Amino acid sequence: MGFDLSTLSREAPILIAGPTASGKSALAMDVAARDGRVIVNADALQVYANWRILTARPTIADESALPHALYGHVGRDEAYSVGHWLRDLTAHLSRPVVIVGGTGLYFSALTEGLADIPPTPRHIRNEADQRLASDGPAALLAELDPATLARIDHLNPARIQRAWEVQRTTGRGLAAWQAETAPPLLPLAKVESLVLRPDVDWLNTRIDHRFDQMIAQGALDEVRAELPHWQPTRPSSRAIGAPELIAHLQGDLSLPDAIAAAKTASRQYAKRQRTWFRSRMGDWRAIPLP
Repeated sequence: MGFDLSTLSREAPILIAGPTASGKSALAMDVAARDGRVIVNADALQVYANWRILTARPTIADESALPHALYGHVGRDEAYSVGHWLRDLTAHLSRPVVIVGGTGLYFSALTEGLADIPPTPRHIRNEADQRLASDGPAALLAELDPATLARIDHLNPARIQRAWEVQRTTGRGLAAWQAETAPPLLPLAKVESLVLRPDVDWLNTRIDHRFDQMIAQGALDEVRAELPHWQPTRPSSRAIGAPELIAHLQGDLSLPDAIAAAKTASRQYAKRQRTWFRSRMGDWRAIPLP
C-alpha cells in the first residue's frame, strides 16, 4: 500500500485496525518483519480453527515465515469473548507486537478497558438465540435500558443479543457495567494506533475479487467439511460467506447466487466496520486508501 514504515515506532506496540480486505494483514507482516514483532490477531472470526480460507486467516506459509498468535486456536463450538481474547493477549505482551484485525470491540476493550461482566448462563444464551431467530433484533432492542440503547450499534445483531443477555443475566444494563470499566491493558497514549480508511468503491472491488480468490483456493470445500457440524447459532458460524455457501450445499441456492450473496454480506460487514471505526476511533491515526 506504499505506507512509510519509518514513521512508526520500533518499540511501542502497534495496533492496525481496518475493514475486511483493506490490506491490514500485509501491512502487519511488513511491520513485523522490520522489527521482529509477533503478529497478534484482533479479528473475532479468525480465532476459529475450522475457518482459514473463508476468514482470510494468514496462510500456512505466512505463519511459518513470521510469528503469529491467536489465530485458529478456538474450536468451532467453544465460547470465546472479548474477555477471553484480552486474557490470551496478555501472555504475548512481553514481546514486541503488532496487533491487527477488524473487530472494533477488541480494540476498544484493549485501549479503553473492559467491564467485568458475569458470564451468560447457557439457558439464557439459548433463550436469546431463540428470541433473535423468532422475533428479530428489533424485539431485543425494545427491551434494553435507555442508556444501553443510546450507545449500541442497532445494525449489529450480535451486539444487540450480547446487551440483551447481559441485562437478562444481571438485571443491569450493559451501559451500567461499562461505566465501571477497569483500566485498559494498552492505553492509546502508550501505543501507535492506525486505522485504515479505504475508498468505498476501491474496497468493494477488492472484497469481490478476494471472495473469487477464496472460491478458487477451496473455500467451498472448507465449508463442505463444516456441513456435518453446522449450527447457524454458533458464533463461529458468523464467518462471512459461510451461511450462503452452506445454503448452496444444502440445495437452497445456486453457486453463483451464493457467491453473489456472500459478496453482498461482505460489503455490508465492511460498512459496519467503517461505521464503528469512524465513531469510536477518532483518536487513531487514519491511513487513507488507496
